[in-house]
Amino acid sequence: MNPNLYNIDNYGASPNTDQLSTEAIAAAIEAASDAGGGTVYIPAGTYHTGAIMLQSNIELHVSAGAVLSFSTDPAHYPPVRSRWEGVHQHVHASCIYGEQLHNVSITGSGRIEGNGQAWWELFRNHREQLEYPRPKLISFDHCTRITIRDVQLRNSPSWTVNPICCEMVTVDNITIHNPADSPNTDGINPESCRNVHISNCHIDVGDDCITIKSGTEDTPDRVPCENVTVVNCTMMHGHGGVVIGSEMSGDIRNVTISNCVFKQTDRGIRLKSRRGRGGTVEDIRISNIVMEDVICPFIMNLYYFCGPRGKDKYVWDKNPYPITEETPCFRRIHFANITARRVHAAAGFLYGLAEQYVSEVTFSDIDISMAEDAIPGRPAMMAGIEDMNNRGFYLGNVRDVRFNRVTIENHEGPAFYIENGEEVDVIDCRSRRTKREEQLVERVTIQPSAESEAPVQS
Repeated sequence: MNPNLYNIDNYGASPNTDQLSTEAIAAAIEAASDAGGGTVYIPAGTYHTGAIMLQSNIELHVSAGAVLSFSTDPAHYPPVRSRWEGVHQHVHASCIYGEQLHNVSITGSGRIEGNGQAWWELFRNHREQLEYPRPKLISFDHCTRITIRDVQLRNSPSWTVNPICCEMVTVDNITIHNPADSPNTDGINPESCRNVHISNCHIDVGDDCITIKSGTEDTPDRVPCENVTVVNCTMMHGHGGVVIGSEMSGDIRNVTISNCVFKQTDRGIRLKSRRGRGGTVEDIRISNIVMEDVICPFIMNLYYFCGPRGKDKYVWDKNPYPITEETPCFRRIHFANITARRVHAAAGFLYGLAEQYVSEVTFSDIDISMAEDAIPGRPAMMAGIEDMNNRGFYLGNVRDVRFNRVTIENHEGPAFYIENGEEVDVIDCRSRRTKREEQLVERVTIQPSAESEAPVQS
């Protein structure tokens, strides 16, 4: 018998009953930790439990046929101090949680079941009963060498995987499924992390599939999220395939996204922020992506109005403001070898601030086909735009943007509409459109009025 294997049944766990196995799992973790580390083994069967607090040098192995089924009682998730939407505050402990740890793994081909339905109901209809923000399914805070591999993750109460201020994070070959209408059930959200590798995952969720974040203006410690790779993943439904921001006050840089498939993800690659956030998103490379049935494949929006203070004039005003440390910046972002089919609203939407243009962006070898039965929608969440369909690239406040070998099919109006653009090059691009008399590129200069359009209050 492996002396470093700690089977929770040996510590009083009760499979296939309503009895909680929280104490048995904690005892197995403690025994492994006392021995210097080891594998806590979840055998086949269904085990009901409250929050699991991991320790260093522990592998939690959920074997084939095993289900870790988490309680819906808030009392089983004691409050901890961690980030929630960029703000450091008391939150319910995650279903699986750890802080200040090193060398921790969650492995196995079993299922981790969050039973999120009760939490979603509270959030939607009885939010006043939530003393703290909902648990995440898996979260680590200030940890090093984290591995999550092979497991099936289902019905998370909120975000599914959320490492915060961690280093050397590997997420490989996991399956995440949360219903398309479940609130805030993002898939994988590395936040202010360094050296993150996400690969071979299938993600089907009710919010963004993968989101890269680094805190907001309300996060005292500005810690970047950097050196992130996303490869060989399939994204289904959700609000975005891979999203960067809008929490990016600590900077996001050195990100590669490649060899992925996005299907019905609302939006494809989506960058978003606004005045007040500060921070820089830079050195991002996206390649070898196939998208199908999306509202818009490419979004860079520096007037994002969701969340606290999002309706303030400072956020939505299209007049230029002084550039300060509160001014966000998107630059050096490159797209290559991407196909998007059945696109509804626009081929792409890039809109920088009046005082801080989106800059140094390239699109190479891009093939976009607009949907024949396109459903009108807004490509980005910002004031001053209306529902659109079958539009080409819509650019505003951009500088040094190059389109090379880009094809757009079945669009209406110009393939490239450029509003307040400097050094925008369209090279060897093709337009397959129904109205042949329309021009390929339309360039306009618009001066904001003294009173820019305010967003509709909702």
